[in-house]
Order: sequence, then C-alpha cells, then structure tokens
Amino acid sequence: MKNLKMFCLSLNPNHLQLIKRFNYIPVGLGEADFTDEWMQDKTGNNIANKNKNYGEYTFHYWLWKNYLDQINSDWVGFCQYRKFFLQKHVDQKDISLNLLEQNLIKTVPSNLDIYECILGEKSPVDNYKFKFFKKNFLKIALSPSVIFFKSKRSIKFHFDVFHGEGNLDLAIDLLEEENRDTFREFVNSKTSFNPHNMFICKKKYLKSYYESVFPWLKKCENIFGFEELKGYGMKRIYGFLAERYLSYWFQKNSNVIEYPILFKDISDYKDL
Repeated sequence: MKNLKMFCLSLNPNHLQLIKRFNYIPVGLGEADFTDEWMQDKTGNNIANKNKNYGEYTFHYWLWKNYLDQINSDWVGFCQYRKFFLQKHVDQKDISLNLLEQNLIKTVPSNLDIYECILGEKSPVDNYKFKFFKKNFLKIALSPSVIFFKSKRSIKFHFDVFHGEGNLDLAIDLLEEENRDTFREFVNSKTSFNPHNMFICKKKYLKSYYESVFPWLKKCENIFGFEELKGYGMKRIYGFLAERYLSYWFQKNSNVIEYPILFKDISDYKDL
C-alpha cells in the first residue's frame, strides 16, 4: 500500500485521465459537469456554494466533514492541475509529460519520517518591481521605509496592498487566543510564506489543522461577507487568509521540510 494519498484538484473534467495517470485522486471543483470518477465537494455536509470565495477550501471542508476517517494512508497531500510538488528542481520551461510524471511526489520516502509536513518552498513578498510601487504609490508614500528596508515589506504589508488595508488584522482579531498573537507576529515579521495552499502532511495533523482554520474562517464571514467582495483579491479573501495561516500553523505545530512546486497546466498536454 502506498503511504501517500494525493488529491489533485481541478476545474476541468478533461483532466481526468492525466490525473489518474499520475495515480493521484481527481477532485472536481466549481460548476463544471464532473462524472462519478471524480471526488467532489457537493455531497453530505458541504460549503460548495462558497467555492468562488473559498477556492480549494470547500473541498478541504468536505474532506474534514465527510471523508477524513476513511483515509487509510500515513500521509495526505494536495496539489492542483497547474501546480505540482516535485522531488527536485527541474530547470525546464516546457517540461514533457514523461519528465513531469517522473519527478512528481507519489510516495513519501522513509528518510522523511522525521518530518510531519511537506510545504512548498517559501515565496518572498519583498521583491517588488517598479510597477508595484507605481501602482501602490499612496501606500508607499505613507510607508516610505519599505523602499529602503526589505524587512519592512512583511506578509501583512503585502496582504494590505492586495487584499484590503487592515483586513488581515481584523481577521486575526477573531482567532482563538492560542494563535492570535503568534500569528500576528508571524505576518508582521516574516517576508515570505509557503504558497498556494498546497501541503502534504501526516494524517494526524490534518484534523487538527481543519479544527483550527475553519472556525476562524467562519467568524471572518461576519466581517467580510460575500456580496460586497469585488475584484479577485477580495473575492477570494478566505482562500488568501487560509494560505497565510497554513504556512504559519504547520511551521508552528509540525516539523516541516520544503519541496519545489512546479507551475505547469496539464491542459497543455491536451493532445496526448
């Protein structure tokens, strides 16, 4: 028996055969017409109607409420139809399907047993290009130190720019005391985080993570709601909040190792 159950999330029913070829479990999200060969988030206890705002977390919620006890592997992982964990860096822009398949993580090697979680390599938020400063001139003018000191370009500063000034602080205020101050310190002091809501963890940690993140996101709905969320940065705010929290929570509660993530849309292999 493989020690890893890997879920691959997609919005496109045409990805089925490729995902199955990778020996990953196909998960269909969104409003497309998926066959019974896909796992979905629309049965049982679910929040599928929030997918446009929660993104992949509607499936995580479904998994938590309906399927978690049925998982019989030591490790559980999540990737996406255009983002994949690799065993090592592959310096090839137009990667072939065979090379992609050869480098995917399909099992967790025994030498990683000292770890409890695999996250994607950290993504910096402090490498701003000129167009960023031009686009956000007013905020830069109010915080001129970010021009000269990268340490000032924190996760919180980045979130304020792209997802609404002060929204991250409002959300953190709703966290339980156990994580409120430490998460606030994390976003104010760190200039990178593990991105894309992608992770592989030992099964025992998954339930604990869900029991922390979902009650928090539910409280956040009382502040941000759904109807008034405009633009991608706000419409998906719950997913973006969870993304920062995931990076913090697993680093705090488990022994983490980082692996590369490859951006490759498997729609590019449509002719195979």
